[in-house]
Amino acid sequence: MTLTQGRFIGYEYDRMIVLFSMLDDRREIPCAISTSAMDQLEGAVRVQASQREAQFMRLRERIEACADGKYRATELEGTPPGIILRSIDFRK
Repeated sequence: MTLTQGRFIGYEYDRMIVLFSMLDDRREIPCAISTSAMDQLEGAVRVQASQREAQFMRLRERIEACADGKYRATELEGTPPGIILRSIDFRK
């Protein structure tokens, strides 16, 4: 099943990740993307913490497509199982 858009949860400075969710029908799947992956996608350097949500929104379509691919490949991590996206996930 294909995932659909969930919600933006927030930016965690200590872990340098952006948290968001995707939906499998009504089940919310926890997701995260590293800020270095977002910076690489956008070709940005040192985006300020206050700009992380806007950066996520600009890249949302690409991020969610990658998360959907990892979900379909059952590449879940952690407890509870979720999707973690890193720079390597966006390399061709």
